[in-house]
Amino acid sequence: METALQQEPSDCLRIVLFGPESTGKTTLAKALADHFNDPWVPEYMRDYAQEKWDASGQTLEREDLLPIAKGQMEVENRCVAKCKSFLFCDTNLLEIKVYSEYYFNGFCPELLAKYAEENTYDLYFLTDVDVPWVKDDLRDRPNDRFTLFHIFETELKKLKLPYVTLSGSHEFRFQKALQALEKLASNVHRKGPTTN
Repeated sequence: METALQQEPSDCLRIVLFGPESTGKTTLAKALADHFNDPWVPEYMRDYAQEKWDASGQTLEREDLLPIAKGQMEVENRCVAKCKSFLFCDTNLLEIKVYSEYYFNGFCPELLAKYAEENTYDLYFLTDVDVPWVKDDLRDRPNDRFTLFHIFETELKKLKLPYVTLSGSHEFRFQKALQALEKLASNVHRKGPTTN
């Protein structure tokens, strides 16, 4: 299981859409991937949770966390092989860790916590909660988004990870993200590529 949570090496720039549910992460990941003609990594946990809900009406439990983490990294590692410049991740293990600790009273599997911190990404886009809540089968805490936003931001600061907060309309977020990506690519180009 341990090697299943590791990243495949790549020279592409890995970008994470990071933040509470229903804050536009998937929409933005797809838009950025389309713009750059590069792959995006869907949120494996969402499909996993939906299948479980449809089959049994049950929500996620602690024993689901490692299979979800493994599935997320399988998808990311498949997508990175097709990447030319950017890989847009609609979540990562750090996001799963935050949700694990929030929903399960501080619990997170040791292996998940380890790779949540060891796997590296070049930039995080922290998505603000200033967009309407959209209800579905899985989203269950509309009143917790402000709390979760601060938890996500605290995690980024604690680990000293590079991030840009995206607020406002979809178009405004998209343009701000493009500016941040152009700056990132320019800085990397000057320094030369590094393998994650």
